[in-house]
Amino acid sequence: MNKPIIWSIAGLDSGGGAGLSADQRAADVMDVHLCPVAASLTAQNSVAVEAVLPVSPERLEAQLAALADDLPPAVIKTGLLGGVEQLRVVTRWVDRLRARGPVALVVDPVLRATTGASFADDAMLRAYRDELLPRATVVTPNRREATRLVGDGEPAVQALELQSLGVQAVCITGGDEAGPLALDWLHSRDARGWLALPRRDARNHHGTGCCFATALAAALARGFVAADAAVLAKMLTTSGLRAGPSPGAGAGPVRPDAGFITDPTLLPALFDERRDWPLQRHPAPAVEGVYAITDSGSHAAALFDAGLRTVQLRIKRTDDEGDAAWRARLRAEIKAARRPGSTLIVNDHWREAIAMDVDFVHLGQEDLLALSSAERRELADARARGLRLGLSSHSLWELARAVAWAPDYVACGPLWPTTTKAMPWRPQGLDNLSWWAAMAPMPVVGIGGVLAPEQLVQIAACGAAAGCIVRGLAPGAVHSPEDWLQAWRSGAGMPLVVEPGWPHPSLPT
Repeated sequence: MNKPIIWSIAGLDSGGGAGLSADQRAADVMDVHLCPVAASLTAQNSVAVEAVLPVSPERLEAQLAALADDLPPAVIKTGLLGGVEQLRVVTRWVDRLRARGPVALVVDPVLRATTGASFADDAMLRAYRDELLPRATVVTPNRREATRLVGDGEPAVQALELQSLGVQAVCITGGDEAGPLALDWLHSRDARGWLALPRRDARNHHGTGCCFATALAAALARGFVAADAAVLAKMLTTSGLRAGPSPGAGAGPVRPDAGFITDPTLLPALFDERRDWPLQRHPAPAVEGVYAITDSGSHAAALFDAGLRTVQLRIKRTDDEGDAAWRARLRAEIKAARRPGSTLIVNDHWREAIAMDVDFVHLGQEDLLALSSAERRELADARARGLRLGLSSHSLWELARAVAWAPDYVACGPLWPTTTKAMPWRPQGLDNLSWWAAMAPMPVVGIGGVLAPEQLVQIAACGAAAGCIVRGLAPGAVHSPEDWLQAWRSGAGMPLVVEPGWPHPSLPT
């Protein structure tokens, strides 16, 4: 399979730190083919930018025309453009290429060098706002660049201002800020919040913005949506921040590590609000082995009696059911389900579960996001008092949000196509499950489309802590609880069937 192609239209750093040099290093690690297009030349070293020499519009046009038919891009990334005329060459080519088919545009608005040199006058800022940003799929300014583009304010407000210009998604990077966490504000169709990792004390950080934007562009080219692409870009860029000697007197270049994709220390948290790091540690797995889901308390009890240790009670409230009747029915189902020494998990209804002395709840992330700030504090307080929590996850950014909440387990799904619940997600498969199990800082549960014991064997052999069964353990199912228990024991004793590698996208772009 051919590698995805991205174009980087940016500046050439004569010191080899930022610009096209950084873009090439990031693209190589992301395993995409980069076409480096010089929009400007810079006379710089690791200490200072001494001159910016824009490439003429005609020469920029010639480079893009040469690439267009032979090496058409899936994504274009822009960096230092040099001037308004060069920017307009780019916008014309974006429009031409989009007339042929989809092309994403990632704009890294390089407006000022780290050393302080300005790369954009008022005319260039207007051209960004009026001409380039309205075409952008994602824009990745740092805090100072966001302020120059849309004015001062909190990153969440700046992101909204940038979106009002026509930008589809925004990631305002904060790696050059102070504080114990490196915080980037993400605002996209699918997710918003702070992408966070502990700040690294690294002398060699020249070109981080270029590296981040190129990694994000490469992830889009590989089929990831913007929110997942930002997670990958955060991981890759952080992997390249290093201590040690620099080749010059100033900061050395960021050098991403090809092993970033399977380094669990690089998985960021996605916070809705700023929090402290590190998060709580997870002791022995709260769930292990066969994990059943049922909508009947008596059936849950029968599954416990058959040898299962973990059952989730998924009780849905009907539209015509009043509060009192609903709570009475839920209480009766919970009472029927209880068995000493077994783990009963209640789906969704965490307040009712607490009131009924159930100490384990499961939430989908849409339910988590629907909570008000007060309700989130209430849930956090209940967890501090001993309430255990499981969370669903279907994508990289949902796994990052789970890291922020530090649940007792996270579910990865759907593994296979399922009709149990309508959802937009592509099947995760065993490759994503093995990645989840290797990367997540909490136990992972595989779920979705598990109809035969042979599938449960594979889940166990991917390193998951448990596997969820719904229809396969329904009353009258073909396979008995013992069949499923034996399948788990078989898989748990096997070596990994799928080694962790690159995850694949789980949501169509």
